[in-house]
Amino acid sequence: MNELTKNFPQGFLWGGATAANQFEGGYKEGGKGLSTADVITAGTHTTPRRITPVLEQGMNYPSHEAIDFYHHYKEDIQLFAEMGFKVFRMSIAWSRIFPNGDDAQPNEEGLRFYDRVFAELKKHNIEPLVTISHYEAPFRLAQQYNGWSDRRVVDFYVNYCDVIFNRYKDVVKYWLTFNEINILTMPFGSFMAGAILPEGSAEFGNTAGDNEQLRYQALHHQFIASARAVKLGHSINKDFKIGCMIAYMCSYPLTCSPEDVTLAQQKDNLTNFLCSDVQVRGAYPGFAKRYFKEKGIELVIEEGDDEILREGRVDFYSCSYYSSTCVSADPDREKVGGNLSMGLKNPYLEASAWEWQIDPKGLRWSLNNIYNRYEIPLMVVENGLGAVDTVEADGSINDDYRIDYLRRHIAEMKEAVADGVELIGYTPWGCIDLVSAGTGEMKKRYGFIYVDKDNDGQGTLARSRKKSFSWYKKVIASNGEVLE
Repeated sequence: MNELTKNFPQGFLWGGATAANQFEGGYKEGGKGLSTADVITAGTHTTPRRITPVLEQGMNYPSHEAIDFYHHYKEDIQLFAEMGFKVFRMSIAWSRIFPNGDDAQPNEEGLRFYDRVFAELKKHNIEPLVTISHYEAPFRLAQQYNGWSDRRVVDFYVNYCDVIFNRYKDVVKYWLTFNEINILTMPFGSFMAGAILPEGSAEFGNTAGDNEQLRYQALHHQFIASARAVKLGHSINKDFKIGCMIAYMCSYPLTCSPEDVTLAQQKDNLTNFLCSDVQVRGAYPGFAKRYFKEKGIELVIEEGDDEILREGRVDFYSCSYYSSTCVSADPDREKVGGNLSMGLKNPYLEASAWEWQIDPKGLRWSLNNIYNRYEIPLMVVENGLGAVDTVEADGSINDDYRIDYLRRHIAEMKEAVADGVELIGYTPWGCIDLVSAGTGEMKKRYGFIYVDKDNDGQGTLARSRKKSFSWYKKVIASNGEVLE
């Protein structure tokens, strides 16, 4: 029997996470085409973003410049290396490689950009963790095919994977097929993840015209695309490690009422485990089949799909974790916000300025819940605190609130490791300030590195180190032993 250990394993992958549509910029440079992210205006915590198929003159589209990693990648990677990153989670912009999505040939200039990025990471001994599709399908696929609702998009995606797998087979080992694929189980994910054009209102996230049948059909197509990508990737390089990525939404029953307990279990199943069951176990679970039947959802599943899902199971599981909420059969309970979802207020927790409840112990619970189900390696590839940072007169940024949030979550990850969870990596979200996906704000900052840019798109883009920068550097150097 091994002795109890709360130490992270040797070789643990410490790093940070980003997404091209939120930090890369260069939206018209190097032959890049428009993505779904490029047609979404800026918003705020209280003002919704809008989807505009025709770009509006003078309107702020945050993804167009973002924080301009496109031109600052050497400087940014140098800062990541200074912190001691072992891994850097990033995404490839699909429309930089295939501007329209269905192009016959890839855009060589786009491929060369990522050649340079990967070479820079290798120079600093940082392992890339690449998300293949992160909320930015080529916009033409939305216009021409209504996104993932059309089965033909599967082939376009697999062709894209074939190009990048072969191009980067010697420099990228870790891949994620889709970011937070389970967002398609929710109406909010229809355009963001599914590239399905909204009916009626162009308000980003408006769910009035939601078509659940179409959403789940799109999700099925993504399952098939992911499974085919896994099989293809392993045939190109047997050492590839290809994972799923789930927005893990931890939900507790608000009371010990059996109705609340059952509702919490059902939410865990439908929002969290439906997608990972398909991607990890290779088949739809029984609760999903019941849900489809009761909702009148009839998926078009082609001959051979079951075999594709079975043969394309992922190598590891990754997730985002930010907060937790509660579930109750009582419809009058107070609601709070969260990552891509709303839930009920937990009276035992405090919340951030954006009303996300802060629950470090929920991360330990979630990791145990996931690992007990699948028993494959896990990574936490998003976690962090969105907050307003103040630059002091001397230029310092004392983000002790962020350090406290991350310290407490890392401590609970150590407890999960002691519980027997095979945790192999941790990449806090927005390791450098970037654009918020939900609101399009810069004001809501996550990074260890401050970027001089405001909600209106104004600023010098100068980078500076926050207090959390030196703190996280010590965490990494000590392999998670020094958390103070």
